[in-house]
Amino acid sequence: MSDAAPPLPDAVASGRGSASVKSAALWAAGSQYTQFVLQFVTSVVISRFFLKPAEIGLFSVALAAAMILSVIQDFGLTRYLGRHPTADDDTVRHCTVIGTGFSILLAALIVALAWPIARFYGEPRLFGILALIAASYLLNPWSIVPVALLSRRLDFRGTFLVNATGAVANSACALTLAALGFSAESLAWAMIAQAAMRALCAQSLQPTPLTFHFRMERAREIIGFGSGSALLYLSGGIGMRTPDLIVGRMQGMAGAGLYSRGVALASQLHYLVAGAVGSIYYPTFARLRDNGEDLGPYYHRVVAAHGAIVWPAMALLAVLSQPVILLLYGDAWASAAPLLAFVAIAECFFVMLPLHMDLPILLGRLRTLLWFNLGDTAISVITLCIGAAISVEAAAASRLAYGLGWVCLYAGWMHGLVGFSWRAMLRIYASSGAVAVLTVLPALYAVTFWRSPATLGFPGLMIAGAASGLVWLIAVPLVRHPARADLAGMAAHILAPLRARLRPRPA
Repeated sequence: MSDAAPPLPDAVASGRGSASVKSAALWAAGSQYTQFVLQFVTSVVISRFFLKPAEIGLFSVALAAAMILSVIQDFGLTRYLGRHPTADDDTVRHCTVIGTGFSILLAALIVALAWPIARFYGEPRLFGILALIAASYLLNPWSIVPVALLSRRLDFRGTFLVNATGAVANSACALTLAALGFSAESLAWAMIAQAAMRALCAQSLQPTPLTFHFRMERAREIIGFGSGSALLYLSGGIGMRTPDLIVGRMQGMAGAGLYSRGVALASQLHYLVAGAVGSIYYPTFARLRDNGEDLGPYYHRVVAAHGAIVWPAMALLAVLSQPVILLLYGDAWASAAPLLAFVAIAECFFVMLPLHMDLPILLGRLRTLLWFNLGDTAISVITLCIGAAISVEAAAASRLAYGLGWVCLYAGWMHGLVGFSWRAMLRIYASSGAVAVLTVLPALYAVTFWRSPATLGFPGLMIAGAASGLVWLIAVPLVRHPARADLAGMAAHILAPLRARLRPRPA
């Protein structure tokens, strides 16, 4: 892989198009970071002051059960609108009707299953929590289609407003009700508040009025596409959401609460450092496909960007897991520290082959992807069941085995699909690993020789984190990481307004 990155074509090309994509990435980043900060602060305050691990576990199990079914909510509408040539008014009307219908079906399914789930876990409160979650899904169609249209035209300023208002409503409701003693139910009520605010904001930006004037042939076309997507995301949802269900059943609600906090913290940091720009990849690769471009060189850039950012961040979180947990959640959550370390390292596997679902859908390989996803789900569930039968720590450690199996499963297929260079990929992995090792050296010194993990405290954690961040800035160019040019370009774009303000004005 050469150091010179290939230019992006057409609207993604240099000049005005490049600035547009970079601006979209910044708005997407702003949306991701705003949600992260609000969710993070809310989870810290609620876990430290209001809810115990068993209460968090109770909500986590209910949410996991509901979200396995929530694939019906979208039913492929976002992807359908993203790939539709025009997304005309007629198409939008049909998608709105279908989304509303499936949201009602989803809510009914959740309510119907609520009591059997509550009895299975021996927790009657699960019924009420699941009913509240079902109510929130009734409001989601009024934001799904508008946000898909905003994303389609790279209007991430609009999606920022929708996501930010929803996140604020969620946090405000959750904190208020938790402080008033509503326990785990406060988190379910917060989902209703979030869905309502997202719907109001989305409809104000991109109105999608409901109409029942639709043609069955168009409905069958959309549902036909959505049915394939639904099966795919149902399979993926089982793999992603069953951990809380399995751990809750085998290790109890307290164990589920500890596990969910460890997983959530690692996932939140992952999306904080890399998830924002992921939202612009799909429309960008769609343009590359339409222009007949070779996807391989651009895929290298995506892999390099993830490796340069996510690998060092996850390695640092693993090293500092105990001081981070103690500082954020307190001694009651100390047992979550080793879980966080295992899950953080496992996250590195899942960015080795990014866009493993998006690109096959974009390239028309949905049916094949479904089979791969079923294998992916089987690996996840089997390894987790083995681990959870032993202990909560072993359940978290099983994510390492799952990650390795995941890479082995998808590597050959993604190579044939995208046409990337194995030599280039190995160079990216080696560079990312070197940056990660160099980045964590100050943190390792801090918890090994300077102080212990339990006594590092807030000042020590800040010093260790800052030192590691400084080493990261040096390590990326030092090892000549393939992503260094893209990272420098993004930084320059972020700093451009500041430089413009500081530049002396001509007399």
